[in-house]
Amino acid sequence: MSDLKLSNLLEGKPVLIEKDGKSICVTRVGSEVFAIGDTCSHSDASLSEGDVTGFKIECWLHGAEFDLRTGVALTLPAVAPVDVYAVVVDGDSVTVEVK
Repeated sequence: MSDLKLSNLLEGKPVLIEKDGKSICVTRVGSEVFAIGDTCSHSDASLSEGDVTGFKIECWLHGAEFDLRTGVALTLPAVAPVDVYAVVVDGDSVTVEVK
């Protein structure tokens, strides 16, 4: 998604994008940008509505936490990971790669 701009991504404020039929949660942590599947693996809840602390995002519905870098579920009730997508930052342009 070439219209995603680094300057528009606020630190720790996730955004939801749609690309190739997938809902993706994009989050900026410092100078890094991470992209994970937007739907919590425990329940049908949008992770982009959750809170970010460091490299973790917490699902707003039941409190499950996921690692933004790996997609691994860190806390119950989630046990399954979420998808992780490669992110390319080129100047102010942010591209999420869906394969």
